[in-house]
Amino acid sequence: MLAPPTTLSSKEAALQRGYNALHAARSSSDVVARLYALAMGDAYPAEIAPASSCDWPLMALLVNRLRLQPGQQLVDLACGTGGTGLWMARALTVRLTGIDISSTAIDLARARREAFVAPDAARFAVATFQATGLPDAHAHAVVCIDAFSHATDRSGALTEVHRILRPGGRAVLTHALRRESEPGWTEAVQRAGLVIDHVEERPDEPRMWARLYRLWQDHEGELRRALGDEQAENMLAEAARTLPTLDRRRALALTLRRPAGREGPAPRPAGEPAASR
Repeated sequence: MLAPPTTLSSKEAALQRGYNALHAARSSSDVVARLYALAMGDAYPAEIAPASSCDWPLMALLVNRLRLQPGQQLVDLACGTGGTGLWMARALTVRLTGIDISSTAIDLARARREAFVAPDAARFAVATFQATGLPDAHAHAVVCIDAFSHATDRSGALTEVHRILRPGGRAVLTHALRRESEPGWTEAVQRAGLVIDHVEERPDEPRMWARLYRLWQDHEGELRRALGDEQAENMLAEAARTLPTLDRRRALALTLRRPAGREGPAPRPAGEPAASR
């Protein structure tokens, strides 16, 4: 069972309000989904209807790396309206728990559930990265698409992933950084007690975002009419801010694993504190 929801910090409450407004606006029109479909082309998973970089190649990677068996438990962190986890729950005959900070997104995910699986095969709850409310060793696998960088406490979020994974369980997180930057996740992953199994490049991800952002700019009037000025302004500001950086963007999929048995995480250096939760 899920534990009672924790009280949100002021920063988390502000994030929740922002995401609630975003999901409410986008659910009122198909314009955003249509632009994602145009940007992704034949890689667009229409039934999933992602508001992320989740395309068919990434879905194939998730299935391959997580190695879920029928009846096992999947957790979709920052699940949004639930499409990725629901598709996997149906395709792989697994049980799903979706977690998101947005109560509006969770309501939309619950409304989509019956199109994919039986009601008892998937549940959704409002919670945060650091405090999912799930029992220890609950999940055989965890996914988190394009959202981990928004965690208010990334070290705490990785520690929570370790806590909710069963020994031997895997998590796939998507992550982006500048090409010239040194990856900064290795020590944080080790401190959380996890192991990096695979780091895989996603070369088309920056190009997809570039196509999408230009579509947003080209369809400004339609976005304003469908979503309202505030949401359209937010999207256009994101496009203007991010487009110039995409030629330096490196997009990755990280497969992490909670060690099983005698295999353990690398010990922390003496005097180094554990990641806080």
